[in-house]
Amino acid sequence: MAEEKKTNAAPAKAVAAVKKDETELGFFQKIGKWFREMKSELKKVIWPTPKTLRNNTLISLGMMVASAIVIWGFDEFAQMVVRLIFRLG
Repeated sequence: MAEEKKTNAAPAKAVAAVKKDETELGFFQKIGKWFREMKSELKKVIWPTPKTLRNNTLISLGMMVASAIVIWGFDEFAQMVVRLIFRLG
């Protein structure tokens, strides 16, 4: 039979379970905790500089105008096709 490899690994140490605080927070304590956590998270946000914000806004507006023109063009083309079909029919 195949030889079994024996490892000399130490047995896993027992890990003490972390005891969860079983006290339920009150309504206003929950609200206070929520605001504290929100403030903490907002500190982590990387806010854009005014220049970056302006550039992104202009790019977004430009893309919206371009999309509107393309959709308008397709709509005009579809209207021409429908009018042509009605004239032939």
